[in-house]
Amino acid sequence: MLQDKLQPFINRSEEINELLSSSEITSDIKRMTDLSKEQASIAPVVNKAKEYIQLLEDIEENKMLLDDDELGELAKEELKDLEPKKPELEEDIKFLMIPKDPNDDKNIYLELRAGAGGDEAAIFVGDLFRGYLRYAENNGWKVEIMSTNDSESGGYKEVVILIKGDHVYSKLKFEGGTHRVQRVPATESQGRVHTSAITVAVMPEVDDIEIDIDPTDLKIDVMRASGNGGQSVNTTDSAVRITHIPSGLVVTNQDQKSQHKNKDKAMKVLKARLYDLEMQEKMSKEGADRKEQVGTGDRSGRIRTYNYPQNRVSDHRINLTLYRLDYIMNDGLFDEVIDPLITDHQSKLIEANGL
Repeated sequence: MLQDKLQPFINRSEEINELLSSSEITSDIKRMTDLSKEQASIAPVVNKAKEYIQLLEDIEENKMLLDDDELGELAKEELKDLEPKKPELEEDIKFLMIPKDPNDDKNIYLELRAGAGGDEAAIFVGDLFRGYLRYAENNGWKVEIMSTNDSESGGYKEVVILIKGDHVYSKLKFEGGTHRVQRVPATESQGRVHTSAITVAVMPEVDDIEIDIDPTDLKIDVMRASGNGGQSVNTTDSAVRITHIPSGLVVTNQDQKSQHKNKDKAMKVLKARLYDLEMQEKMSKEGADRKEQVGTGDRSGRIRTYNYPQNRVSDHRINLTLYRLDYIMNDGLFDEVIDPLITDHQSKLIEANGL
């Protein structure tokens, strides 16, 4: 019964209120901050819970008055207003009680990497990268380019960006996986459609407390930046490659002219990748159910196809097909794909948690 599941939230809220007013807590800044955060996080559920319990009581009281000669008609009218509110409130509460992903409010590192398909894959990395930039702009997020590895034919072999703003991870966490593109390359004289693929990784930004790296586990190499020529290529040994020996992860950065800045950016990306690796390993141990709940499954899984001749984008996880590929890519309208994914994910979480 939903009411039984709500009572612990009300009890905990009252308990926190008592603790926050005690002298023992007011002298402990960290504990007070943690309790205040917890109080704020459960407040929406508590408020709706109280509203729901009051509604149930009002409905019950009016039902008891239905046979009353004087108040029966009034009670009937009251019930007409009250009873439709019950399912609406229940839906609101179920949504609020969905377990929160601890990473949802974090900034992210978004990594796009060309896969099968050679030049076409690299060109599509550039196209999707620009689409995500527009999406970030639509949401008022800030984007910082961490590293790029240009392709000679245009586009990128790899791009890593940091996206900062409100609820970035919660919006973009479903973008991780293999994105497949089908279109006629500019170099194709026969007009044949080619299929290529790129991989996208979405990694929460982490701080030093969340991921601790032993300096002795790192091999740091400094080298001359390489590229296609021009002013963007450094002539000093400023490019940095960091290898994390235990995991085998390698991060290279050459975008900045300063070796120090390149090293700093490479370390930030390495920490995000290590944290992401920990998350992936943890989920694989916890099994398929947990993967479904968290919404980040197998990185190698094909999640979406962009078919240019048909102006079609299809998300294979929820069987969603839209014939608006041009608008989605050109105007950064990824909400048209992302919002249905979030809705599907939330309904699965509600079901999985027996709400």
